[in-house]
Amino acid sequence: MQNKSKANPLVVILGTGGTIAGAGDDVGYVAGQVGVPQLVAAVPALKPRALEAEQIAQVDSKDMSHAIWQVLARRVAHHLARPEVAGIVITHGTDTLEETAYFLHRVLAPAKPVVLTAAMRPVTSLQSDGPQNLLDAVTLAAWAGARGVLSVLNGRVHGPVEVRKALPFALDAFSSGEAGPVALIQEGQVRGLRPWPAGDALGLEALATDPAAWPRVGILVSHAGVDGVVVDALVAAGARGLVVEGTGNGTVHAALLEALARAQAVGLPVWRSTRCTGAAVVGAPEGALTSAGDLSPAKARIELMLRLLTSAA
Repeated sequence: MQNKSKANPLVVILGTGGTIAGAGDDVGYVAGQVGVPQLVAAVPALKPRALEAEQIAQVDSKDMSHAIWQVLARRVAHHLARPEVAGIVITHGTDTLEETAYFLHRVLAPAKPVVLTAAMRPVTSLQSDGPQNLLDAVTLAAWAGARGVLSVLNGRVHGPVEVRKALPFALDAFSSGEAGPVALIQEGQVRGLRPWPAGDALGLEALATDPAAWPRVGILVSHAGVDGVVVDALVAAGARGLVVEGTGNGTVHAALLEALARAQAVGLPVWRSTRCTGAAVVGAPEGALTSAGDLSPAKARIELMLRLLTSAA
């Protein structure tokens, strides 16, 4: 650990794997190969910073699990409670970064900055974006003006509700849609654009049970020619709730609606979101399924799961 002071606040870096820790060429790389201490050591500008590094997991984020989320939330809460810690950085894969960000936001809603960062290119790439993203994340986590769960990639700071991976391969892959970024990081300086995220924390007590027993919430897609087979299968498999990814403004095919009505009849909450990216479901026509509002289908699944965990659905 480096010496810390008010001029050099302590930041804890928690590693979970992902492309930022990957090795190989730009497409055929293997994620999660490099430990977080090595990632830090590879960025010379971080040498004078007061840092601690801890490896939580080492996975490709497409394989992120509830069990890792539980451990991560507990470790984040532990470090946030330390008065000498100014903020936390989490290195993560890009594929599910938005889900982890929303999960931590809802469970912890921290007053200190908790900053997720990632990379679209592995460490071994000639175009690796990980070192700059990591430096920006530490800068943001150490900045006294920041708060809440944030994501920083390509110089843009995103809030946990709006952030989405919008492009599969480009370096500028992340977007906050119509809302736009919370802040920008330019030449090591933070430029705020709108209020920092805040909310009511559910608390770690919501995660006390074995993650294997967390309520199963399925996501379904409404599309041309869809039927209700998947709905019936999920109900039979013990799903506790369903999120339907609707078309347009959360509209749902009539055949799928029939199956979802059967699910509701046996007590399952059903929410509707939209496959359109970057904007929210607007309004709630009479008889419509519960709107997920501005949550993506993946984040709506997390929200519904957490409400079921706390018996608030």
